Amino acid sequence: MTDALMQPWDGPYGLPRFEAISDDDFAPAFAAALAEHKAEIDAIADNPEAPTFANTVLALEGSGFALDRVLSVFYNLAGSDSNDARQALQRDFAPQLSAHYSDINNNRALFDRVETLWAQRDELGLDEQDARLLYLTRRGFVRSGAALTGAEADRMREVMSRLSSLGTQFTQNLLKDESSWQMELAEDQLDGLPDFLISAARRAGNGKPVITLSRSLIVPFLQFCPDRALREKAYTAWAARGANGGETDNRGIATETLKLREERAKLLGYDNFAAFKLETEMAGSPERVEELLMQVWTPAKAQADADAAKLTEMMREDGINGELQAWDWRYYSEKRRQAEHDLDEAKLKPYFQLDKMIEAAFDCSTRLFGLQFEPLDVPLYHADARAWRVTRDGQHVAVFIGDYFARPSKRSGAWCSAFQSQAGWPEAQAPIVVNVCNFAQPDEGQPALLSYDDARTLFHEFGHALHQMLSDVRYSSMSGTSVARDFVELPSQLYEHWLEVPEVLAKFAVHAETGEPMSQAMADAVLGAATYDMGFQTVEYLGSALVDLAFHRGAAPKDAMAKQAEVLAGIDMPQAIGMRHATPQFAHVFSGDGYSSGYYSYMWSEVMDADAFDAFKEAGGAFDQKTADSLQSNILSMGGSKPAEDLYTAFRGRMPGVDALLRGRGLVA
Repeated sequence: MTDALMQPWDGPYGLPRFEAISDDDFAPAFAAALAEHKAEIDAIADNPEAPTFANTVLALEGSGFALDRVLSVFYNLAGSDSNDARQALQRDFAPQLSAHYSDINNNRALFDRVETLWAQRDELGLDEQDARLLYLTRRGFVRSGAALTGAEADRMREVMSRLSSLGTQFTQNLLKDESSWQMELAEDQLDGLPDFLISAARRAGNGKPVITLSRSLIVPFLQFCPDRALREKAYTAWAARGANGGETDNRGIATETLKLREERAKLLGYDNFAAFKLETEMAGSPERVEELLMQVWTPAKAQADADAAKLTEMMREDGINGELQAWDWRYYSEKRRQAEHDLDEAKLKPYFQLDKMIEAAFDCSTRLFGLQFEPLDVPLYHADARAWRVTRDGQHVAVFIGDYFARPSKRSGAWCSAFQSQAGWPEAQAPIVVNVCNFAQPDEGQPALLSYDDARTLFHEFGHALHQMLSDVRYSSMSGTSVARDFVELPSQLYEHWLEVPEVLAKFAVHAETGEPMSQAMADAVLGAATYDMGFQTVEYLGSALVDLAFHRGAAPKDAMAKQAEVLAGIDMPQAIGMRHATPQFAHVFSGDGYSSGYYSYMWSEVMDADAFDAFKEAGGAFDQKTADSLQSNILSMGGSKPAEDLYTAFRGRMPGVDALLRGRGLVA
């Protein structure tokens, strides 16, 4: 039923009618929507009338709606509930989409119309959002190669098509490696594991306890398993994702991707891909990125080295005389955390029920922004997903979908996406936003329990959702999270802070069995341990960020893995700490261009989020209404309608330094 995909959705509250869509619908709907978009573009380019803002820029903004609808449903499902048919369609769609957008970007008549308007921009009488749309439209054409001609234009088309196919293959290889490995545990190998982990392992193995490469299983297993050989086996498999040889090996894909990105940048006149990519970001240049990362690396490495010495001593006490390894760190760090902060993950987890944490995230947004959440009983794309109608003062704001549990068909990680973005033109369009996570699913009838890190992830992704839901701009292309990559993580990382607010913990961190609130002593321990093991966490992140930057900053490496090893040796990466994302599983960077040369952006945004939460503290508390109103009006509602630096400065009055981040991570004396 292609109409269910292509036409304006007519499900409850504007949702797609998921129950009327099958995998057989995607290919014909895609073909029809692609042809429709092509016809729309041709009509704009071939318009005999002189270019105007309305008949060119607005017409471009108003084109491709059917294609957007088809692709938003397809790619959301392909990421959260993949199957063989959807993977085959991804491989088929990728080169077609690349060719389609290359044709648009290389349509000289279309580009000339935009250039004419750009030259006349001061005489067009545009307001701020219209002027921004013209600027972004023209920039998009130029950066996509619209000014290239002849052989260079043809080569750019070939490069972009190949990059699209490589990104799809990288993602699918990683999913196959993650879903195909499991380690069955004998009953005596369950000794020492907490009940919540044993239960999740049995569920993953349909009664037999198994450890899979889902983060919700592998991380607690590495934390609690006393059998060092089993930890090594599990960690080695986790670290080897995408690097196991055969058809799913991503190492060659990474190397080819880097080579093609360098060629793309040089075709556009840049020295390297990092210079091209960072030109439109807040950082502006690779040098500024490296300066920030190294400012944090030095104290983080010192803290990690000091922690490693303590963990090694604990290992010696267990009679192990070898070097501390990556499969040892989490186990001994958990034991040390229990000893120093009186925090036992197994005892802590019952206080972080998934439903209560969802309720907490909603409640904070109600207090800050006046949002209300009403559960919806509507058909969705998977039985695990659930939806809420979001209102304010009785007016519809958005539909929010939560898809929280891990499954083999879901790619790893957590993310926020939109089936539909907010827009005020050509008519009001409410956002349909989805948070996707990979938490361990509980046994039937039991509450889902989260780790504290899981709860932070939930708040993080909901911060992205708020950025989408509270958007109030004219054009969908600049709404919500359509901002500079190193600004997009600000709302999400900022929202994590509300999980740490004592009154939030007191209200929502209640025991799953007894209903008792978390004791003050435990709450103090949780907050006191907020920066525990931050040397490890910072170093594993920075290792990945610095490798990503080095990959794209100079000439493309002949061997991505050799370059990774060179970078890690150059910064003296501790041998007992693995990269958060090693190259063969670095989907942020290699599944597409999103975070390529941009993985640093989490830390760039953290500089701002630490400073932004200080604004609430300085105003008297986490729920200061005036500060919340300013956050909404200056950042969350504005999307990309202004440069990111202008938005932050409007909120805070200045740009921040790195000091608040170092304090927040406990990396200063």
